[in-house]
Amino acid sequence: MRLAVPLELAPAALDGWRAHAPVVDLGGETMGTTWHVRLAAPLVFDRAALQAAIEERLEAILAQMSHWRADSLLGRFNRASGGSWFTLPPDFATVYEAALTVAERSGSAFDPAIGALVNLWGFGPERVAGAPQASQIEHARTVVGSALLAYDPETKRLRQHGSVQLDFSGIAKGFAVDAIGATLRQQGCRHALVEVGGELLGLGLRPDGDPWWVDLETPVRDIPPLRVALHQMAVATSGDYVRGRHTIDPRSGAPVEHALSVSVLHASAMLADAWATALSVLEGAEMQALAAREALAVRSLTRVAGGLREWISPALGAMIDEVEEPRSA
Repeated sequence: MRLAVPLELAPAALDGWRAHAPVVDLGGETMGTTWHVRLAAPLVFDRAALQAAIEERLEAILAQMSHWRADSLLGRFNRASGGSWFTLPPDFATVYEAALTVAERSGSAFDPAIGALVNLWGFGPERVAGAPQASQIEHARTVVGSALLAYDPETKRLRQHGSVQLDFSGIAKGFAVDAIGATLRQQGCRHALVEVGGELLGLGLRPDGDPWWVDLETPVRDIPPLRVALHQMAVATSGDYVRGRHTIDPRSGAPVEHALSVSVLHASAMLADAWATALSVLEGAEMQALAAREALAVRSLTRVAGGLREWISPALGAMIDEVEEPRSA
């Protein structure tokens, strides 16, 4: 067993910690998947109020960013005529600006304006009969890319170029995880494990004093397991072993075929989500160079000639210790 533990421990993680505090589970549905919170209950705790607060927060995110709701802000932007300006609310602006940053730093391996290709391949709200033709992909690529959109970061105004389709599928779940974490803190819950559709965030400590341990998804048996201490940290995974090859390379217009699983640890679940998507698009040395340059903690499982290759970035490798599994009697 390999254990990954952050190199620095945050003193604030002890705020409000109580040994033997009751552990409470909350959950529901959102973004076409599920959300779950496991928390160490504080002395003053209202389960119903917290559940309602989380659901209200998630509904507000969906109202802005859902690719599946025609009446969401994102849906209305995607249908707007060329030249239309939209003033973005804070949540939308936060996600869009983070997406722009990752798009720039990844050489457009990640891009929030990829909706035309997502829809063409049938990964959006409308199903398609089969794979698109090359001519259709080339046409869709003419309206793909955030470079086509004008954005004023001072006024938070975004201009529709015409037929450009935003899609936040590679970043919105991570943002929702962070938003739930912030809601928990506002409600006095500082020790919890948050999950939305497989993206996770650990806050504080468990009642037994341990961090919130999670196992990185390892869909093959010959790769040794890797358990991570989510100490004030998030982890997001992109890949095709669960949902099939649904990640699209914005540069080629085609689904990615080489990435089985790419996991990124980061203080922000939103950025972990976006970086996992970007890195899953890149291959081999290009992916490794970007992860190293950005000092990202990454574990990738990618298909190569002759089998599967695991790669662990220097930032993650520095966190890992090998421990012996207890022998069975």
